[in-house]
Amino acid sequence: MKAIIPVAGAGTKLRPLTYTQPKPLIPVAGKPIISFIIDQLIEVGVHEFVFVIGYLGEKIKDFVETAYPELKSTFIQQEERLGSAHAIWVARDAFRDSDEVIIFFGDTILDVSLRDVLDMPFSAIGVQRVQKPGEYGVVELDEQEFVKSLEENPRIPRSNLAMVGLYKIKEVPMLIEALEYNITNNIRTGGEFPLTDALMRMVERGVRFKVFRVNNWFDCGKKEILLETNAILLDREGYASDDLPPYENSIIIHPVSIGEGCEIINSIIGPHVTIGAHARIESAIITNSIIGNYASIHEAVLHASVIGNDTAIKGLRQSLNIGDNTEIDFT
Repeated sequence: MKAIIPVAGAGTKLRPLTYTQPKPLIPVAGKPIISFIIDQLIEVGVHEFVFVIGYLGEKIKDFVETAYPELKSTFIQQEERLGSAHAIWVARDAFRDSDEVIIFFGDTILDVSLRDVLDMPFSAIGVQRVQKPGEYGVVELDEQEFVKSLEENPRIPRSNLAMVGLYKIKEVPMLIEALEYNITNNIRTGGEFPLTDALMRMVERGVRFKVFRVNNWFDCGKKEILLETNAILLDREGYASDDLPPYENSIIIHPVSIGEGCEIINSIIGPHVTIGAHARIESAIITNSIIGNYASIHEAVLHASVIGNDTAIKGLRQSLNIGDNTEIDFT
């Protein structure tokens, strides 16, 4: 089995952070998003990976090769971002010899038993019930709980089961044929080639898909969800730092994740803060935030913030001369 990880997106909803850092490398609860995916797959015995890269792809390639040198990794460049099906199609030669593949979108963190998914006798699609299914790819099931239809961003959804970005495909030649057919015939939805349409063609040709429910789905495409995911994971065992060195005249309110080589002076950190390696924090209060590697923060109060690598913030404080009967609100 090979894992296909599409990571070519530009992460536009997280700009300006993603102008210089690809979304899969943004740290959550102490490690990059993509590491959650790779670690889950390694745990169930997957060691062959196909990464479809594009925007800032060299940074992803460098990270994977450095952090996971034991992986058998192939990197395919998607020159044009024409949708998820197109991303997988450009990588077809790297997985066409596989008996089955698992597709895991590279900006998603899932709570799911991958072992149970791999043991399923049918091809399978990960789903979760959502309140606004029209914003997602939606699955409709038949009476036997097999997939009856799939539709991307339907105007009138036939169910509230949204696809979460995790798929197991046993019929690899048919997947490639479906991708090829839609792209060759320019069959698009919303101007792109979504994987949803290729899977629907497979259903029409007789492939039987089951669904599996995930326990939690963290689609880290927006700042608010990114910070919420960071807080939820830090609250769980095994993610927060539990053996921190003493920091000069500072208070640490757990849970937090603080990288190696950080210097923290006269500050209050936490709760729910992730700080990358070699950051310098002085005279600051930081809560519910993600701070990148080598960031420098001096005399600042930060809440619900995402700060990139090598960023310098200084002097977010005021010197005031205020008369009687005055009210000032800085929120």
